[in-house]
Amino acid sequence: MADYTGYCVKCKEKDRKIIDGKEVEMNKKGGKKGRAYTGNCEVCGTKMYRILPSAK
Repeated sequence: MADYTGYCVKCKEKDRKIIDGKEVEMNKKGGKKGRAYTGNCEVCGTKMYRILPSAK
């Protein structure tokens, strides 16, 4: 899988690397499904999400 980064709300830092991540399916408005990447912050271990663009 690709290495994703995101914003950690606990560290308050942008571009923290997401470790132990996996791609998941999440619910969107109108009952639609969307893609997201979830894992943990590399520094503090807080759970992080990154919303991905829809697959084409």
